[in-house]
Amino acid sequence: SYADTESYTNLPAGGVKRPRAESMNRVTVVLGAQWGDEGKGKVVDLLATESDIVCRCQGGNNAGHTVVVEGTEYDFHLLPSGIINTKCISLIGNGVVIHLPGLFEEIDKNEKKGLKGWEKRLIISDRAHIVFDFHQAVDGMQEVQRQAQEGKNIGTTKKGIGPAYSCKASRTGLRICDLLADFKEFSARFKNLAQQFQSMYPALKIDIDGELKKLKDYADRIRPMVRDGVYFMYDAINGPPKKILVEGANAALLDIDFGTYPFVTSSNCTVGGVCTGLGIPPTNIGDVYGVSKAYTTRVGIGAFPTEQLNAIGELLQTRGHEVGVTTGRKRRCGWLDLVILRYAHMINGFTAIALTKLDILDVLDEIKVGVAYKLNGKRIPHFPANMEVLQKVEVEYETFPGWKTDTSAARKWNDLPPKAQNYIRFVENHIGVPIKWVGVGKSRECMIQMF
Repeated sequence: SYADTESYTNLPAGGVKRPRAESMNRVTVVLGAQWGDEGKGKVVDLLATESDIVCRCQGGNNAGHTVVVEGTEYDFHLLPSGIINTKCISLIGNGVVIHLPGLFEEIDKNEKKGLKGWEKRLIISDRAHIVFDFHQAVDGMQEVQRQAQEGKNIGTTKKGIGPAYSCKASRTGLRICDLLADFKEFSARFKNLAQQFQSMYPALKIDIDGELKKLKDYADRIRPMVRDGVYFMYDAINGPPKKILVEGANAALLDIDFGTYPFVTSSNCTVGGVCTGLGIPPTNIGDVYGVSKAYTTRVGIGAFPTEQLNAIGELLQTRGHEVGVTTGRKRRCGWLDLVILRYAHMINGFTAIALTKLDILDVLDEIKVGVAYKLNGKRIPHFPANMEVLQKVEVEYETFPGWKTDTSAARKWNDLPPKAQNYIRFVENHIGVPIKWVGVGKSRECMIQMF
């Protein structure tokens, strides 16, 4: 910007102020706005077709994203959904906890479905923590313990996620960089950690030597893919123009800080997790897309104010095929809860929303939307932090007439019946965020783009 030598002649002492770099690439983020299972995979898949890099920033293989491409259904748990796109780099960031056997099992399954060349497109951050088999065993044992002591468990996926993040927080965890450094040193630390867990859980069986042998094999297999994620992301953001997508796992109401604690996951699945899980500054975050179903579902236990334990709930469950991708559990179903969506928006600052599975509501005579919570007959201004309080809230509903029309063939806004348009506009106005996509079916073509 100082091309003319003229401007150098009358410079103030201290030299030239460096012009602020405005040309950096911003990342687009896709996040769950409810309790997960909102159809994030589909939105990511839509955006991944044009992305250069797709990143995962938190969670582990407790996530389950289903992507349908040309009739083939792919299930992803640790791999970013962008792995299907042959022109796209997929990054597993430092905030993700990686179960290596799970990763390779997932790769093998998807290879059988036709996934090719993934090893040239996958990058794994050297700072990511490792989930060991004993973390998974302990996860199951902890759930049994909770059930026995409190009469209820958390409903984890038993994938070892919580115990791995616990190790990370208590600074006993082992990372990918440790696995790839001095293996003798790694083995000693692994043995210590295994023994620590065995002393806490006497019933826990660990074949230490067998495990280490497997881990050595995995180390050789992943070595070519491992990079320093911080430097990789810095170059991606500050280099030539690139489209970078971040795929959130889990959802706002499952966030360790902001979710319905203790019935939550162990990571930050809100927008802050993007910065810490990839090592990028907040100024590099661009659009933040929240994904919400046109109704609400929840897996496992915990408060669920708009839940319908009746024929409506069953209809949503069967019509929506509401069964967990990772767990195979039936999902609990209820009306759309706008208290939750507004709360998720407060935390994440959504620039737009994707409203999925609108077609599931096609057969209903009337449709309700939760707009406020009441306690003892009085509206409360906040989403309650305390679970006992949340269990007690009464939901105030707005009721809409159903459109009683099949919307699954709709491909643009004008194809939707006026009553469905009315429902969508109400949601949009109530949250104060524009709805950019409306989903009316399983495949890519079924996402109506509004603007």
